[in-house]
Amino acid sequence: KAQDIKPTIHDYFEESMYSLVSGVGNIRTYIHKTPFDNLDVMPASPRLAELETQLESRFDMFRLREPLDSLKDYKYIYFDTPPALNFFTRAALIAGDRCLIPFDCDDFSKQALNMLIENVSEIRKKQNPKLRVEGIIVNHFQTRANFSSKIVEELSKEGLPLLRIFLTTSVKIRESRYKSVPLVFFSPRHKLTQQFEALYKKLESSPKKWK
Repeated sequence: KAQDIKPTIHDYFEESMYSLVSGVGNIRTYIHKTPFDNLDVMPASPRLAELETQLESRFDMFRLREPLDSLKDYKYIYFDTPPALNFFTRAALIAGDRCLIPFDCDDFSKQALNMLIENVSEIRKKQNPKLRVEGIIVNHFQTRANFSSKIVEELSKEGLPLLRIFLTTSVKIRESRYKSVPLVFFSPRHKLTQQFEALYKKLESSPKKWK
């Protein structure tokens, strides 16, 4: 279970507060191998919330960026951020080159999406000029629901960078999380697995980045 793996990114941030340099120790200390090929993780922790105020007061949002230079042997590094623009999400956006935005098909998510895109633009101007929106991933799409199609059509008309492979809802994704097994291994022939694989191939073959 991921929650049993230590040290975590909480330990990284906690120790970074007492370090005079942004690359506290060796960041690889906090990265763990998994039973799956080409997948290593730096696990999160419920204790991260305890550090947020302290880190914000020290303006430590750049603590993730410089240590990544020592991880160039990884082809891709993904930050899975909270669904809120808090300190940790900002730190990830400052460290990253590209941003994938998951979008649930409802009106509240649409409002939040517009706000997030504005914040990404602000971070690009002030803190990370390399940052670009790679695309918006439509999640929990219901093929037979008119409302889902309507919301997606509205986003498209606004010129937003929708990735035209929509992820449907399935209990399989919850089961795979419960088992701590990636869906591609848990249920390789499932429809949702095929959608994720098609989405990955699309991202691989499309180097264009939105403004």
